[in-house]
Amino acid sequence: MVTRQQIGVIGGGQLAWMMAIAAKNLGLHLAVQASSPDESAVPIADRVIYGKVADAIATAQLAEHCQVITFENEFVDLVALQELLDHQGDRQLLFLPKLETLAISVDKLNQRQHFRDHHIPTPEFYSVETETELLDAATKLNYPLVLKARRHGYDGKGTWVIANEIELQSAWESMHKAPAIAEKFIPFESELAVIAARSESGAISIYPVVETLQTNQVCRRTVAPARIAPSIREQVETIATQIVTTLDAIGVFGIEFFLTATGEISVNEIAPRTHNSGHYTIEGCRTSQFEQLLRVVSGMDLGDVAMVANVALMVNLLGYEKATWTSSEKSIENSRYAEKLKVIANFPNTHIHWYNKTSSSVGRKLGHVTILAERHDLAIDLSDRIESIWYGN
Repeated sequence: MVTRQQIGVIGGGQLAWMMAIAAKNLGLHLAVQASSPDESAVPIADRVIYGKVADAIATAQLAEHCQVITFENEFVDLVALQELLDHQGDRQLLFLPKLETLAISVDKLNQRQHFRDHHIPTPEFYSVETETELLDAATKLNYPLVLKARRHGYDGKGTWVIANEIELQSAWESMHKAPAIAEKFIPFESELAVIAARSESGAISIYPVVETLQTNQVCRRTVAPARIAPSIREQVETIATQIVTTLDAIGVFGIEFFLTATGEISVNEIAPRTHNSGHYTIEGCRTSQFEQLLRVVSGMDLGDVAMVANVALMVNLLGYEKATWTSSEKSIENSRYAEKLKVIANFPNTHIHWYNKTSSSVGRKLGHVTILAERHDLAIDLSDRIESIWYGN
């Protein structure tokens, strides 16, 4: 039973765009808070409020048209959102995930502390706010180590793998000595991820565990299901359930893991929203991660997360040049990438999602392709061919 029909999303990019498509299929009204008319979700949303993600005035305007507001990314102003809640009066505005959950999940130090306090495996870490703390952490961890900004990092931005003190000082300067964490470098064999959904009633659904393949800390591919032992899959599912339960999380969460050659699992980080590692669910599962989030925030029961094919492999279409094009050129038919997209569209069992962005830069996510296959080797072979076309001359 749907209890809320008017849904708001802070953010107007590709995640909100895919959510808007799912909302239409569910008969829900979706309003987005977009920073500009060029954002992907603007043409398809039922209502658009303009304002940057941290613009609480725009969020107050968004709230006038919504019963519940969810999030496309973590760059929100939590203090301002709490003030907005405090001054709602008789109106029952709801943020999902709750602001208390976001306060932990959007800050990497708070995440790590939560994991430690609840005995969730995570790399050794230290809070860094001064140069003295930075050097002290390096002494305790030894090199290599990882330095991360506590907030606003994504796709490798705000994260440095440090090999020596010179690189440590350089990274510290480049992040303008903002609050950070230093953590132990994990020599992982593979990176895993999972999408976990939890409803207001406490019901939990865990999507299939996937492998993510990264290049320069940006995801290039997601392989579902992961080629791992059942015992590893069970450990990941148990940890994911523990995370969303201890956070009292309501919504959809992307959780990333490290897996070492000796079978040790540790949590890298969590995202309190739909996640790139879950894009394969649109064609690959009975309920996509975007529909699932809408089901949670609208008050519906959780959907079935079973896969509809033996294998689903998602290939990110990343920008490989710096370019801009006008609004009239935004469609697949007229973009710079049109010829390559047309070739890829002719491959069997492939599904293209093009985000209709107005500019490209190296590494920027412009779209993705999902491949459905009977076997992993067939999906990987096809993904190799797609990447060869996309990144080739």
